Amino acid sequence: MPADGVRVSGVAARYASALYDLADEQGALDAVAGDLASLQKMIDASDDFRRFIKSPVISRRDQSKGIATIATKAQLSPLAHKFLGLLAVKRRLFALPGIIAGFRAILADRRGQATANVTCAAPLNDIQTAALIEALKKAVGRNIDLVSHVDPSILGGLIVKVGSRMVDSSLKSKLQRLKLVMKGVG
Repeated sequence: MPADGVRVSGVAARYASALYDLADEQGALDAVAGDLASLQKMIDASDDFRRFIKSPVISRRDQSKGIATIATKAQLSPLAHKFLGLLAVKRRLFALPGIIAGFRAILADRRGQATANVTCAAPLNDIQTAALIEALKKAVGRNIDLVSHVDPSILGGLIVKVGSRMVDSSLKSKLQRLKLVMKGVG
């Protein structure tokens, strides 16, 4: 298991490991990592894309055609393009989010990095991102690969997960704790 504690198992772990090995052999680790980051953004941004990769109703042929079109339009590297085609043919597109997480975890571990998953109410600007990476680097003692997600429901603040450690400084959690204290429960 990677040092930063990301748990990916089963099909996703096997495919992530295989993709890492192929990318390493071909000297395309950075290109594939960039392609996977783009795919993760697409997954996060589009309900339709999430349904497309998870739907058992869509035929193998239609998934193959669709994912080939997406890979071409997104200008993914040849390795990532072929890999997505293989996932479609094998009916494994549903595992793509786990494969992306697994690949990133393997890559971070081999490079001596830790992956930090950050949830924030609004997108972080470049200055905030750099300051957060520097603070996490000091706290963890490793280089940081930052993966950020926007969740307006936390109202403000951040939720930071690095390995098995989590710091929840979101306004939503603080209000929840205050509510419990006022009720006398906490």
